[in-house]
Amino acid sequence: MQIHQLKPNPKWRNKKRVGRGGSKGTYSGRGLKGQNSRAGRKLQPIIRNIIKRYPKLRGYDFTPSSRRPIIVNLSKIEKKFEDGAKITPQALVEKRIIKNFLQRMPKVKILGTGEMKKKFVFENCLVSKSAKEKIEKAGGEVILKEVVIKEKPKKRKKTKPAEKAEEKPVEKKKEVIKKPVVKKTAKPKDKK
Repeated sequence: MQIHQLKPNPKWRNKKRVGRGGSKGTYSGRGLKGQNSRAGRKLQPIIRNIIKRYPKLRGYDFTPSSRRPIIVNLSKIEKKFEDGAKITPQALVEKRIIKNFLQRMPKVKILGTGEMKKKFVFENCLVSKSAKEKIEKAGGEVILKEVVIKEKPKKRKKTKPAEKAEEKPVEKKKEVIKKPVVKKTAKPKDKK
């Protein structure tokens, strides 16, 4: 087989040209009256109405996933950990309850769904009000990491260089008296 012997598999058909009169009939395949039969009609795409409903500003309900805390329920923690365990975001990653986000330790929030019978010590985790009550009821503890605010260093005053022991005597400037400038006027020419 050669290249000139190759033939396309699908059959080619001429494109249907609508709305130009002739063999297609009086309406040329467009049907009877209405918007679709008119020249220059444009129907609004359906998706446009959906897009218009979205808020335009980027700040609306926008928090990057790196800042959002990962939610963990008490029922999951009770299944995976033993009594008296210390629960931190690192411990939750090790037990594969949560995952590292971009190799950073994620923020964790513990919610109060499920029952608590074991004592746990929670560190560096955000805890909801209902979860805190259940933890303390079971004899557990919630320790939040203290936020250390760094104070700005105070600006140092510039110290003057040590004055030299030997000071040069100050020379008095001579007063210069300026003479008044006299403008010379041109003499009138004598007429001959």
